[in-house]
Amino acid sequence: MAEYDYSENADEERIPQISIEKIHKEDASKEEIYRLADGEYRFACLVWENEPVNSTLLVKLCAEALGWKKATTYTVLRKLCERGILRNTDATVTSLVKKEQVRKFESEELLRKSFDNSLPMFLASFLKDKKLTQKEAQEIKHLIERASK
Repeated sequence: MAEYDYSENADEERIPQISIEKIHKEDASKEEIYRLADGEYRFACLVWENEPVNSTLLVKLCAEALGWKKATTYTVLRKLCERGILRNTDATVTSLVKKEQVRKFESEELLRKSFDNSLPMFLASFLKDKKLTQKEAQEIKHLIERASK
């Protein structure tokens, strides 16, 4: 249910003003959780690579890998916990959303937005002016064969 803020109008009774942010959170699909900004993604990668990770160690990792201060680390951690991506329990950080889920969402978004959901169009664009190694070609062929069964 949306939360309301009431505006006081001198001539009229109190009028509810719907919080747009709250509605957006309620209406957002579960997949929207998977959309991460670049900094959030790099932060989540540190968690994925080290989980379960103590939050104090995470601060050190972020300082080394991202150049972040303690406050920045805890702000991003709090935001990702609020969004249901990470969990911080007793100073131990773990992921609720796995890296593969984020990758799948991002790749589907790219395909939908930029290539009209056409995988052949994506591959043609990606491979333009690029040579595959024999190993890469075999791996892609194997993936296509598995997906078409």
